[in-house]
Amino acid sequence: MKRTDINFTIDMIAFIGFVVMTITGVLMRYVLPPGSGHYSTIWGLDRHEWGDIHFWISLVFFSLLALHLVLHWRWLVSVVTGKPREGSGFRAGLGIVGLVAVIALALSLFLTPVEKDLTSNGASSRSGHVYEDGEIRGSMTLRDIAAASGVPAAYIVESLKLPESTSVDEQLGSLKRKHRFEMADVRIIVEKYNDGKAR
Repeated sequence: MKRTDINFTIDMIAFIGFVVMTITGVLMRYVLPPGSGHYSTIWGLDRHEWGDIHFWISLVFFSLLALHLVLHWRWLVSVVTGKPREGSGFRAGLGIVGLVAVIALALSLFLTPVEKDLTSNGASSRSGHVYEDGEIRGSMTLRDIAAASGVPAAYIVESLKLPESTSVDEQLGSLKRKHRFEMADVRIIVEKYNDGKAR
């Protein structure tokens, strides 16, 4: 196989990997946002499974880019160390500074300590999805929420204007899709009930 054909094949696979990586990133950010992983799927895969695909594709893409650089190493060296011309030293220096900055940024993510918030059972206090005793998720049932928050399931059913026959063992995500309410509505109901009880 000619070197040109090898370069073309690697570049095409890298481009396809980049497109798929972009699509899965957009999919996880906008179509299956955080908190949807327990009840929303596309092609039978939830947010976390799409995240795994995104991760492995990014590793393949990174490997192909590294291989691309190896195959073009002579050209890179000749560009950096080519015949001295006016401004070529500045360009080479700028390239080296840029490369060092990218490597430093990448390494800083692995060297920075992970922050843990143990006061809210691992749930981020910035997310706005936390009430006093924990986090409300779509995978929880009304019975789970009642047990965790102390708010009677019947009160939540009534406040959301759900049918009286609503099962307290049905997942919140499923109820949300059927009856068109938002998770924020449930959080507000829990907070109001607990605020009223505290008075």
